[in-house]
Amino acid sequence: VFDIGNVLIPWDPRWLFNKLLPEGAAVARFMAEVDFTAWNLQHDAGQPFAEGIERHGRAFPHYRHLFEAYFQRWEDTIGDPIDGTVTLARQLRAAGYRTLALTNFSSETFPRAVRLHPFLNEFEGIVVSGEEKMMKPDPRIFRILLDRYGLRADEAVFVDDSPKNVEAASALGIHGLHFRSAAELRDDLRALALL
Repeated sequence: VFDIGNVLIPWDPRWLFNKLLPEGAAVARFMAEVDFTAWNLQHDAGQPFAEGIERHGRAFPHYRHLFEAYFQRWEDTIGDPIDGTVTLARQLRAAGYRTLALTNFSSETFPRAVRLHPFLNEFEGIVVSGEEKMMKPDPRIFRILLDRYGLRADEAVFVDDSPKNVEAASALGIHGLHFRSAAELRDDLRALALL
């Protein structure tokens, strides 16, 4: 079970904001002032962007154009697939393993990610937080994954770049692997005799 952002596809909102603000310090100030991370997570949890833009646009009218640009130009925040991880997922499928994904992602931007990166269609299934209206590390979203796809926790391996998400999976009996690089993930999977 793979996370998507920064495991299969790199994501960094600063790639967009660096194009819209005069220099890096302005980007850091903007993101800190509006608590961009928390704002964005609300959409991963199911809030529509129209609502998030309206609410934060009222609170920070001088930055409203940046909230609007983030949604309109969201594709500028993601990069080319992390080829090593995509290859590992394909190798696991070729070896007969089921592959799924569990991601904190807005239900509005996720279809755009799939259009840009059709390899995501290769997974048997993907649980998207914005569709479920709950996010990792909430144990309920892991249970949705297990129940929906008939998985046993002790037979599942979960890969995520967030230690707290890995810990949440492990607490449910899922074998959690902290993603740092595709090369290290390959070593971790070999250690489990999966490759």
